[in-house]
Amino acid sequence: MTADMLPNAQVTVYYDPLCGWCYGATPSVHKLGEQPGLNVELVPTGLFAGANARPMDARFADYAWSADQRIEQLTGQRFSERYRERVLADRAALLDSRPATVALTAVALTNPTRELHALEAVQKARYVEGRDVTDYAVLAEVIAGLGLERVASRVTAPDSALLAAYEARTTKARRELQALGATGVPTLVIRGRVLESQLLYGRFEDLLRQLQPLVT
Repeated sequence: MTADMLPNAQVTVYYDPLCGWCYGATPSVHKLGEQPGLNVELVPTGLFAGANARPMDARFADYAWSADQRIEQLTGQRFSERYRERVLADRAALLDSRPATVALTAVALTNPTRELHALEAVQKARYVEGRDVTDYAVLAEVIAGLGLERVASRVTAPDSALLAAYEARTTKARRELQALGATGVPTLVIRGRVLESQLLYGRFEDLLRQLQPLVT
């Protein structure tokens, strides 16, 4: 099967920007977005945001690093020592995806076709460069680096309209996941059907093969 056999269809990917497994899935999501006839929609759920944030204590950091190594082996996505030393070892930090999700919502509102690029940039900043993407100033620099200066200025000091859009977006996403009977991220959905997330970590051709009967 080739990609040009796929008719027009929408694939929805529920994610969280601070989810290591979502980072591992990003290359496959990117390739899906490049396929003719497929429209990829990114939907952040706020899995680690706000009230769902958690402290970066030693136990969780060890658990995260262990999972990260497995993700790297499966996908080739890099988790650097700088990330381990500067992010996972920061005991004053919170695992809080709210700022990053707000930043990505700002991109989605004004430059929706760039959201995946922005997500990739935020993930690279965290997992490779070891930057603190819970900091709005850092996020604004990352977004500005994509040539989205107007969006970046809004991220520096999120206004009430942006925060309301973030709340509405994540609330809707969680409601949709609940209706689908799904809980974790990444969750891949096409025409109301949830696909196995493991498909995002294997051979891309196998993922396309699974999509084919669902879009014809």
